[in-house]
Amino acid sequence: MRVISLFSGAGGLDLGLVQAGHQVIWANDFDNDCVETYKNNIGNHIVSGSIENIRSEDIPNGDVVVGGFPCQGFSQANRLRFEEDERNRLYLEFLRVVKDKQPKWFLAENVRGILSLGGGKAIDKIEKDFASTGYRVQKQLFNTANYGVPQSRWRVIIAGTRIDLGDEQSYIYPMPTHSKKPEDGLQPWVSIGVALQCIPDPEEPHDLLNHICSKYKVTNRNFTGHRTTDPNKPSPTILARGNGKGGVCAIQHPRNHRRMSIREQAIVQTFPNNFEFYGKLNSCYRQVGNAVPVLFAKHLGNMLCEAEEIRRVA
Repeated sequence: MRVISLFSGAGGLDLGLVQAGHQVIWANDFDNDCVETYKNNIGNHIVSGSIENIRSEDIPNGDVVVGGFPCQGFSQANRLRFEEDERNRLYLEFLRVVKDKQPKWFLAENVRGILSLGGGKAIDKIEKDFASTGYRVQKQLFNTANYGVPQSRWRVIIAGTRIDLGDEQSYIYPMPTHSKKPEDGLQPWVSIGVALQCIPDPEEPHDLLNHICSKYKVTNRNFTGHRTTDPNKPSPTILARGNGKGGVCAIQHPRNHRRMSIREQAIVQTFPNNFEFYGKLNSCYRQVGNAVPVLFAKHLGNMLCEAEEIRRVA
């Protein structure tokens, strides 16, 4: 299917959809490094610039609209002043594109905290807003470790199906393929130790792209970015934020002797090894940390294929 991608970043979500057989025909991001990474790995169909400055009529029609809109402004959701909070403007742009382009389906990705913002009033408002544009809306919380990603990463997927499509054509979320519990009958979680077992240290001979790491000191404290990494479990969530001083806050290597490299964190995010990130060290770490894990995105894309197949035979 033809996909429109908003807030595309480096393209983790888009690459997974491409791997599932879809065609991303238009993408957008305002970050120049993300756009350069996207162009060199996925395609020239990405447009650089703020979505606020792009008219709906300048965006092609597609079957699906996808993207992860920022949600920082929803902390004021208990007052429901969505339009009054400057930080919510990008959510409203996503809503605008869905309303104007009327794709068959949309998928919006976000952090799990969006479910509790404003005591749940934020997500209620979001669902009602999308429903008012002509969609059946649903939401579900996922841990990507349950889909073969070597990382514990909780994300919410909000899915919409255009109301003129029958109930049988509604988007169905993918079923887990992996589990922490052997008794579930699924494959076991993929540990970070297994995912990185063949990756040499950056100073050793290698031919890996972006295999450079932050020198940010390793300290073992019970604080985000400072906790030890258990090699026998999926990685902690790969972060995008800095450490408050302009640097990155890269997760510790499973041997806990250094920070993971950009390439290692990209492997944890299930990017292929030939996917090259462009920009300075901090920018590349941020691009990796903001991405949707490619493998999880492929699972989402596979279910879009199923929904489209049902639509064709209906």
